[in-house]
Amino acid sequence: MSSARFPAPRTLGDPFSLGIASGEPTPDGVVLWTRLAPDPLAPDGYGGMPINPVTVDYEVAEDERFAKVVARGSAVATRALGHSVHPEIAGLAPDRWYYYRFRAGSTISPVGRTRTAPAAGSPTARMRFAFASCQSWSSGYYTAYEHLSAEDLDLVVHLGDYIYESSWVLARRGASLPPQLEDEAVNLTGYRLRYAQAKAEIPLQAAHARFPWLVTFDDHEVDNNWAADRPGLGVDVYRLPPLFRRRKAAAFQAMYEHQPMRLAQLPVGPSVHLHRRYGFGDLAEFTMIDTRQYRTPQACGDGSAVLDCADRYAADRTILGAAQRDWLVDGLAGSPARWQVLGNQVAMAQSDYDPGPALLLGTDAWDGYIADRNTVLGTAADRAAGNLVVITGDRHENYVADLRRDYTVSESPVVATEFTGTSISTGGDGADVTDGGRALLAANPDIKFHNRQRGYARVELDHRQWRTDFRVVPYVTRPGAPITTRASFVVQDGVPGAVEA
Repeated sequence: MSSARFPAPRTLGDPFSLGIASGEPTPDGVVLWTRLAPDPLAPDGYGGMPINPVTVDYEVAEDERFAKVVARGSAVATRALGHSVHPEIAGLAPDRWYYYRFRAGSTISPVGRTRTAPAAGSPTARMRFAFASCQSWSSGYYTAYEHLSAEDLDLVVHLGDYIYESSWVLARRGASLPPQLEDEAVNLTGYRLRYAQAKAEIPLQAAHARFPWLVTFDDHEVDNNWAADRPGLGVDVYRLPPLFRRRKAAAFQAMYEHQPMRLAQLPVGPSVHLHRRYGFGDLAEFTMIDTRQYRTPQACGDGSAVLDCADRYAADRTILGAAQRDWLVDGLAGSPARWQVLGNQVAMAQSDYDPGPALLLGTDAWDGYIADRNTVLGTAADRAAGNLVVITGDRHENYVADLRRDYTVSESPVVATEFTGTSISTGGDGADVTDGGRALLAANPDIKFHNRQRGYARVELDHRQWRTDFRVVPYVTRPGAPITTRASFVVQDGVPGAVEA
């Protein structure tokens, strides 16, 4: 809490144009978020805010009318962090819903709803959450979030590509970009504008205000297919190492400025700590990993599908980095939770794109990092208790896949399950069944379902069963699409692999 008061300008307008959010729930608290931005797409990236700091007050209550306030305080929104605030609330009761709001000057924000996790190890009968990824603004409307906001959920997990650094195609009916958003984002101003563009969408704001979120990144928050200190496929001049480090620092800062993340996730230059764990009683533990920042650059090219890439098997190739890999396997081996949920960015299951005898595999995903995959899945096979379920984004497709300990061994056992969720909007309207999907199913017996519509995945789990419902919309290039459950798959406690419900 700050002791000094910094008044808001009298002509501030609506400072909460980007909404409010909460996230990172623990048994005794959450982190809250907002960013003051009365003109969110102001070309300078400062959201229409003056240079001066502004004191932002917050309240947390047990009821929506704030008759019983249980926490209040203030945070200072400064120009250095885009006038964003991230107050971390502690001292709350476990396993219950709360309401929160902000005030800047005379303006009060909308009311948000959040919840704390059950106490560590406490008996927890069930939970429900959704996971989402890949929300290119220029590709379509965020209609799926309108439906997600109406779900009965405890948590939302976002697995990356929250923004896209560039708009390659405009599929929205009648959409156009202001000049400041036409070029690829390479600096802090550019990335701030991309986040502001996304967060100005009312369906996304509603989903943030309704549930706490856990958020990570994939590649498009920085640069397409970037890997550690190597740039991806973007602007040529930023392939120079000093300029790419500067670009990463800008991208990481903009991400922090726009997400409900704790101080532990505040970037330090071109580095940010994103692998972390959050528990939900004795039922589930969420392990969020970072498959971009510490990886070896992609084998045999830029990550596209290739044949006969022996470098994939090199023992020193890593998608996690040694420190994160050790942290991950130690946590999987030692957790007492019934379900281990791995928040993962790129596909872990072997994904052969050639139905013939050859293996045509993309090396940007775990198929390019065999040693790390075998280590993680070997741990899942060897540990005494628990069930590993991997939730994944990136592909703009719905998949269900059994995960095997070692794909080079024909009798290798199934040790875990992967659910890959489609995009919110990336790729435009999509289709139910495609020729590419048929080829993927024909080439990969462990992949049990494929669909290329847009939407999100809804999960319900208890101590006996995990259930994933693939919620899809028929179109995103115009608003108003209805939602349906395209397919449902379940995993039974102690029985790795999924079956259709």
